[in-house]
Amino acid sequence: MHATTKEIISERPIRVLEIIGNGIIGGMEMYVLRLISGLPRSHFTVICICPYESRFTRQLREAGCEVFITPIHEDPLWQSIQFTTQLINFKAIDVVHAHLPNAHVLAGLCSQLSQVPGMATVHGMFVPSIEVEISQLTGTHLTVVSQSAYMQALTIGIPAERLSLIANGVDTKIFSPRPRNAEFRALHNIPETALLVGFVGRLAVEKGPDRFARAAELIHKTLPDTHFLMVGEGPMEDEIRQIISQSNLEDCIHMTGILEDMQNIYPEFDILVSSSRSEGMPLVVLEAMASGIPIVAMDVGGVAEIIESAMSGFLAKTGDIEALAHFAITLLATPELKDSMGQAARQRVERQFSLSASVDSVAQLICGLKNNYGVAGRGSVSSLLTRSSSRKKGVSL
Repeated sequence: MHATTKEIISERPIRVLEIIGNGIIGGMEMYVLRLISGLPRSHFTVICICPYESRFTRQLREAGCEVFITPIHEDPLWQSIQFTTQLINFKAIDVVHAHLPNAHVLAGLCSQLSQVPGMATVHGMFVPSIEVEISQLTGTHLTVVSQSAYMQALTIGIPAERLSLIANGVDTKIFSPRPRNAEFRALHNIPETALLVGFVGRLAVEKGPDRFARAAELIHKTLPDTHFLMVGEGPMEDEIRQIISQSNLEDCIHMTGILEDMQNIYPEFDILVSSSRSEGMPLVVLEAMASGIPIVAMDVGGVAEIIESAMSGFLAKTGDIEALAHFAITLLATPELKDSMGQAARQRVERQFSLSASVDSVAQLICGLKNNYGVAGRGSVSSLLTRSSSRKKGVSL
């Protein structure tokens, strides 16, 4: 049995610098917020670097973090390297933790320049080549969120001692089944008794909102009283509205933008559809399942590691919109099956995807990196700078 966070720390609070390569509100950013909130302040002090001010930086400060802003590029600016290195030294940072490849480059360079351990969490369905290069050249520790990404990382040469699998988790006290809210449905012009299919995610190619809109059209042909709620914003918004207009579904597909009280929104859904083209271990799926909502999802990345097919939801072959719609119709037309799968989904998350267990695993890793720093060999800053310079010149090493 693993020790808890409180059992493994006895000295002054460990100072962690989180370098976050984006500032939008998405799954990765929610992961960071929940990690920060879950780490006990008596044992951890967390400071953040972000590339720009945003709603996300406001939320970080509300969570009690000191936030600094500097440009974060895959070929980092000298001013960013100077800034981050000085911050590590001035704040006596113990461990640097990066999210996204651009942040990983900066973290790898600056952690080595400052002689502190570095780590990076890869949130996607596979480990990009640039993350492999950075880890190999600077010795940063990689964590991944799915078994498929873990095996891929081993296959391409990441040493097992510098690789960890830590699944995402959710707070099942916050995300839980609850009664429906008639006021919410009235606000969005959704009939109180209508079946409601949910999509939650950024309106961007990787999340497949266009696939959801196409599936909604197929579902509507069979179950014309069904309504659809799309929660999120992003670069595909105009395209999605055009698809909805062309399908004459403006009255039953409702686009809300970002909603911040998702624990109250998921219970309004009869099912949640995940139509993504790429996923690691999606928090949206875990949150909906914890709320007692069955899932119909494209089988990508770590999704199959969450959903027990035909027990807590259905998996459609990637890109098969007709299958996605078929499984959704099956659940919507069979209330008993929908309810039993929703209960199974909740139980699955309670057993396997606890937020506290996930945070404790990260905390143990941070402590281990701090305590064992210098035991394993690390790469050199000069080799990474050479690789970065060569990439700019178009040279293949």
